Amino acid sequence: MAALFFIAILIVMSITALAVNRHVKHSAAGRAAALPRFYSITALLWVGVPSLALLLFCMIRGQNLLYSGGLFALGLSLAMAVFAWIRLKPVFRARQHLEKWVKLLLLLAAVLAVSITVLIVLSLAFEAWRFFGMVPLHEFLFGTQWSPQIALRADQAGSSGAFGAVPVFLGTLLITFTAMIIAAPLGLLSAIYLSEYASKRFRAVAKPALEVLAGIPTVVYGYFAAVTFAPLLRGLGENLGLDVASESALAAGLVMGVMIIPYVMSLSDDVINAVPNDLRMGARALGATPSETIRQVVLPAALPGVMGALLLAISRGIGETMIVVMAAGLAANLTINPLDSVTTVTAQIVSLLVGDQEFDSPKTLAAFGLSLVLFTATFILNFIAMVIVKKYREQYD
Repeated sequence: MAALFFIAILIVMSITALAVNRHVKHSAAGRAAALPRFYSITALLWVGVPSLALLLFCMIRGQNLLYSGGLFALGLSLAMAVFAWIRLKPVFRARQHLEKWVKLLLLLAAVLAVSITVLIVLSLAFEAWRFFGMVPLHEFLFGTQWSPQIALRADQAGSSGAFGAVPVFLGTLLITFTAMIIAAPLGLLSAIYLSEYASKRFRAVAKPALEVLAGIPTVVYGYFAAVTFAPLLRGLGENLGLDVASESALAAGLVMGVMIIPYVMSLSDDVINAVPNDLRMGARALGATPSETIRQVVLPAALPGVMGALLLAISRGIGETMIVVMAAGLAANLTINPLDSVTTVTAQIVSLLVGDQEFDSPKTLAAFGLSLVLFTATFILNFIAMVIVKKYREQYD
């Protein structure tokens, strides 16, 4: 039933748009205030938006209202078609009117994006507030024991000391640091080579090939880390006399570093290419070699943008989930040894919210406390990166 009404409204829209287009073409004789297509698009908007919105509302309300509401929506489309035929004369400024619709659409999109972000923050803050009502904030931020599974009721939370998130935060920083040790130098050196040394033909092939790594699903990286790389690393450690856990921070960090390389490389390459070529030519005119030009002129000029790229990459690493869940484990060990098994904020959020949960227990609400900390950390890093990049662009545009 709804499909029939939808097709009927589309037919009315199409006939109205074609009729208005032909009417403007034949009656204006080249003296219309806008091109005929602007009148057609305006007619489509006038007929389609209110009638389709009404039909969608009736579909949401249920079958009881669908028939009568669909008839009313079809009648509304016919009424708007008559109104469009009468109103859309050649003297009507259809282009300016259509631009107002576009501005309204952009405004609604911006308001929707901001509203979704605000709702996410408010939901996290509300649930986190409930959690911190059960578990003291200082215990959560500075405690060294993380065992939320032993605190199933609110009266067990404070006495057990099971919600000390320091091991979780430390594991997150350890894996992110390991990843950046790989991603930062390799990504930056790749960007320098592609920007300053590589030929155009090689750059046209190499840069897209490296950026393909960013499109691989993270679960693939996690599977590779858990099935292939972690056992290989453990066997290598045994040959060297080292005790490497089957799920280690080193395995997760190295694979995550490979995943982050394209982000660092692509962003750094863009900011290095944005450095004015006059600076390079001036350095070469003074007798500097290509390597000296890069070290003393190009990199200092591109440093704000490179720092912004590194901060964005760090925030990407902090928020990674699948690799650390599959390769790093869930053991909340208070250690800085990358050969041990550790856990991260995202891994704990996944483990706490899997399956049927009671959202009145501190065990489940702990996920929202961790989520709020993770959101705050990534927001701060992204904000700092955006400030640095904005400053850089203002200086070299």
